[in-house]
This record gives sequence, C-alpha cells and structure tokens, in this order.
Amino acid sequence: MAIKILLDSTADIAPELEPNFMRIALPIFFGDEKFRDGVDLSHAEFYKKLAEASELPKTSQVTPFEFEEVFSEAVADGSELVAILISGKLSGTYQSAVSAAERFKGKVFLVDSGSATIGTGILAEYALRLRESGLSAQDIAQKLEQAKSAVRIVAMVDTLEYLRKGGRISRTVAFAGELLNFKPVISLESGEIKLLGKARGARQGNNLLEQEIEKAGGVRFDMPVLLGYSGTDPTTLNRYINDFSHLWKDRSDSLRIAEIGSVVGTHVGPGAVGVAFFAAEL
Repeated sequence: MAIKILLDSTADIAPELEPNFMRIALPIFFGDEKFRDGVDLSHAEFYKKLAEASELPKTSQVTPFEFEEVFSEAVADGSELVAILISGKLSGTYQSAVSAAERFKGKVFLVDSGSATIGTGILAEYALRLRESGLSAQDIAQKLEQAKSAVRIVAMVDTLEYLRKGGRISRTVAFAGELLNFKPVISLESGEIKLLGKARGARQGNNLLEQEIEKAGGVRFDMPVLLGYSGTDPTTLNRYINDFSHLWKDRSDSLRIAEIGSVVGTHVGPGAVGVAFFAAEL
C-alpha cells in the first residue's frame, strides 16, 4: 500500500526533496491582497513584498474543508497519508486537520510537528527514511511523535526590525540593538520564538549558535540536518558554513540547505541564518 506524505506550506525543505511530498498552502495577506503561500507567492516574491510593506503581512489557517479535499484526493487510490504540520501553537492549521481527519480514520495520520520551517523540514526528511524502511503510515506517525521532541532550531537574525514589528521585542530594545549592532540568536521551542542571546557582530553571533548546538549535546549526523536562510541572498549562510567548517567536517555531503519561508520570515526578516538538527538525546 502506497504511503503519501503531506506538508503544509510553512515547512521548509531542500528543493531536491520537494517531489517526495504533497503540499497544502496557508493563505497570507499583504493588506487586502490574499496569496496562497508557495503557490501564488514564491519565497523570493514574499521577501520583496516584505521589504516594501509598511506593515507585517498576516497569515491564516488552512480550513477543514480544504483539508478534506486534499485528504480525499490523497487516499482515493487506496493510499494512506501522513500529514506533518506546523505547530498548533503557531497556527490553527493543525486543529483544522484534526477536524477534517475524522472522516478518514485508519487512512490519514496527523503529526503536530511542534515546530515550523526547517524544524518541520527535518521531521519530513526523517519521514521519508521511515517510509523507505517499509513502515506503515501509523508507525511512521508514531516514530515522528517520538522524535519531534529532539528537534532543535537555532538561528541568528540580521535585524531586530521585524521582531519589533511583530511585537516580539520592544521598540527600545530594537533601537538599542541596531545602534550597537546586536545580532540576536533565537530558537523555536515548543512552537514559540525565544531570544537566546544578543551578540555584537556576526562572528560573536556565530559563536552563540555553536554554543547552543553544544548545549543540545551536539548534532546527530545520522539524522537529517538542515541549514536555512531567509531572504534571497545566501551570503551570510555561506559565511556561517565556512566559519564553522569543523562542525561539518567530513559531513558536508549530508548538509542540505533550504530557504526560510513566509511564516517565520515575517518575524525574522531577511538575512537570518539557522540550523535545524536532532539533539543527541534522541
């Protein structure tokens, strides 16, 4: 029996893996303009509009009806479906999926990733491995539930402007940070963006990124690892990879890179760089 894997549009993965997944798009609004994330609006187009916008865009959840349509299409040929979705703390999308899945018991299995962007992305890549190993859809979902608590995302933000606009930090802190060239280091934990520290300059920020990796017990390179950047210029990411080549030594072939999309990109803005990995505790 075929097993399909569905992601919502907030999950960021390496482009070469995209053909392995089905997608469902969240709506995003710039003023009165509505777009389907990743369908009507690419990542590049999103960051261009973000730079020009006077107010942050708003996103909304996928409706139960939309999920019903996708679920029905996915299982019509006898397949089973595993849906890996954005944290329920960040969006009502997961709850919409729960409502829709009532009609598809035994065929559709849902996983609240507890994460977003590249964090969901590494769970999705792990799901591919589990599918290749021959597990059932139900067993894949159970394995993902067990693994998701070990997912870590750590990122350095280029500017505090977007965190301020989104109400994540005060105007005073944002102004001081810009004056002193602070580079905030943040994480996505339990579906919430948290400020881990402030570094003066990119190099010190990279050091904080490395410290956070060490706190997690290191990176499990036998599990998926995903680097990400926001915006359209990967220069900061390439500098990070080069500065900390010792982290990836002899493992560069396994590194994948993704662009960070609209949901997290709304809050961090362009120029952020981060890594998603499974902590050694798994």
